Amino acid sequence: MTTSHDLAPDADLVDDAWEAPTASGPLDATVEVPGSKSLTNRYLVLAALADSPGRLRGALRSRDTLLMAQALRSLGVRIDDDGQDWAVDPGQLRGSTDVECGLAGTVMRFVPPIAALADGPVRFDGDAGARVRPMGPVLDALRALGVRVDDHGEPGRLPFTVLGEGAVRGGYVEVDASGSSQFVSGLLLAGARFQRGLTLRHIGATLPSVPHIEMTVALLRDAGVTVDDSAPAVWRVEPGAIAGRDVRVEPDLSNAAPFLCAALVAGGAVRVPGWPASTTQPGGLLPGILEQMGAETRLDGDVLTVRGSGVVRGVDLDLHAAGEIAPTIAALAALADSPTRLRGIAHLRGHETDRLAALTTEITRLGGQVVETEDGLDITPRRLHGGTVQTYADHRMATAGALLGLAVPGVRVQDVATTSKTLPDFVGMWDGMLA
Repeated sequence: MTTSHDLAPDADLVDDAWEAPTASGPLDATVEVPGSKSLTNRYLVLAALADSPGRLRGALRSRDTLLMAQALRSLGVRIDDDGQDWAVDPGQLRGSTDVECGLAGTVMRFVPPIAALADGPVRFDGDAGARVRPMGPVLDALRALGVRVDDHGEPGRLPFTVLGEGAVRGGYVEVDASGSSQFVSGLLLAGARFQRGLTLRHIGATLPSVPHIEMTVALLRDAGVTVDDSAPAVWRVEPGAIAGRDVRVEPDLSNAAPFLCAALVAGGAVRVPGWPASTTQPGGLLPGILEQMGAETRLDGDVLTVRGSGVVRGVDLDLHAAGEIAPTIAALAALADSPTRLRGIAHLRGHETDRLAALTTEITRLGGQVVETEDGLDITPRRLHGGTVQTYADHRMATAGALLGLAVPGVRVQDVATTSKTLPDFVGMWDGMLA
């Protein structure tokens, strides 16, 4: 398979560990955070399925979003990203092509329902780490809707082929999305293009990252799609046109997390401009969480300021709705003055890596004490020492290692370049914050 020339290299090609800088004093920094990956990739999908051209302003350019753009191009969508904006010109979806997913959950879970609308087979594959990520709920749902899907390895995993026939009948389907809210969002995004629309019912015991589903529903409605989510765990998407739109992408609030947390670790203030007054991003929960951990926060216009004293308080947190910031909060908790319990994040075992096991291993490697529970982590602060943090090709593990290095001399982060998945210039931004 081919990918765009400007995609970041695979993580295993980068050998040198990065020495995370230690803060020499309180911070006083303003950090410009690029656009949200979650919003960018949802906007790209909707623009690709729209009835007229659209434009994305402030879109994130990272490995995950470039992979999404390339996947949609392979299906016949024209995407021009030569300038500051991304212009999307939808067209007839074509098959007889390949989609490279990398390690992007949004690509491997959002694009198969689109491929079902193409006029031929679409083969999906990705990085080695992507082949262990669960795909069964999306593929089983497509089969239940009359779409043929051929497995090429372990059922419910990459690689597989979606045999598109130009249309999907749609209708009612049940999905167990306990492992990821992306199983719901991926189907909802394409549902308006199905002949009968889509009625989706979640049948699992738990539903993680509900704000991401709310984000999907809000973007569909903004594009003129009728969505009924009045019944618990049931969504009805009416068939109809998706409007091409000119949209601006919010900053990625979850990517702001390590920078804002740095103010608690080192003391001082970190400001992030462009912070929305209201948002569907899970990262919007950050100010309240950081206040519980000892920060002062203030929103002046669209500038969020977080101030810290260098003292971090332990907390008991249910991060069910915002699991993507859990690695950052776990690193912060390892530097706290009292124990922390993080709950509601069992689904992190199915992310880029098993994040619960990875956090336990890496914080323990530096001298910390972490106990993995059924649905989270119990973290008891201990005096930490230097060492090399493994990232497992996971961008959140890399930024967590950088945060630990602010307070612990001698921390090195293996494959810090994996941050290019969502934050292409993380090291430059981190150094700039400390400067």
